[in-house]
Amino acid sequence: MTRLSLENVVIEFKADAYRRATLKATLLEVMWPRRGSSRTIRALRGVSLQIGAGERVGIIGPNGAGKTTLLKVMAGIYPPHSGTAQVEGRVCPLFEFVTGFEMDATGWDNIRTRGLLLGMRSREIEEKIDEIGTFTELGEFLEVPVRCYSSGMLLRLAFATSTAVEPEILILDEVMAAGDASFIQQARGRMDRLMERARVVVFASHALDLLPKVCERAIWLSEGRIVLDGRTDDVVSAYLDAVERRRS
Repeated sequence: MTRLSLENVVIEFKADAYRRATLKATLLEVMWPRRGSSRTIRALRGVSLQIGAGERVGIIGPNGAGKTTLLKVMAGIYPPHSGTAQVEGRVCPLFEFVTGFEMDATGWDNIRTRGLLLGMRSREIEEKIDEIGTFTELGEFLEVPVRCYSSGMLLRLAFATSTAVEPEILILDEVMAAGDASFIQQARGRMDRLMERARVVVFASHALDLLPKVCERAIWLSEGRIVLDGRTDDVVSAYLDAVERRRS
């Protein structure tokens, strides 16, 4: 069975947990030590949901609502501080594309590395590697280290590799392709085929006009909580009404 189940999930971050330990920061801390304890930010506040096989679910909400954090819980990147997250099925998270790429390795070698990180078997990678390379349209650049690539070339390589998997659970976060119009059109077609093959799709997006075409269910997040969970048209309409009321 393929499914996602979250029960009362809480995710917390320390506001100063990722400060760089620079010489300047150290000197400032010695001369003017901060008072009190560090601030805790709750990115998710008791989120519970069930997503079963065959569902296409959109996640909407303003910036900072907790959408990406929720996707990372589903992908197994963030373990809950409290509550439970159960995932049954092979997960393919399509965000932070360049994670796992070695800048001094060639394009071909990075395809193999990224494929392994996505859970593909070595034989599966070798069966698909020529098709992946052709889709990137990078040609001879696949023979050189990716540190020589432009940002657009690197994203092409990452996108082509990440979308070569056969997912059961596909998790998307504002997927974007880089390149000319021809490549962007190819990328959209590839994404459509990938979503058709997946048993479960969870898609976080600000493109509210697109969601009803992709997802029959939507979840509205705000300040780490679920505001509404239901039919996409109903949830999007309620969200837009709330946005309009805040503006007026």
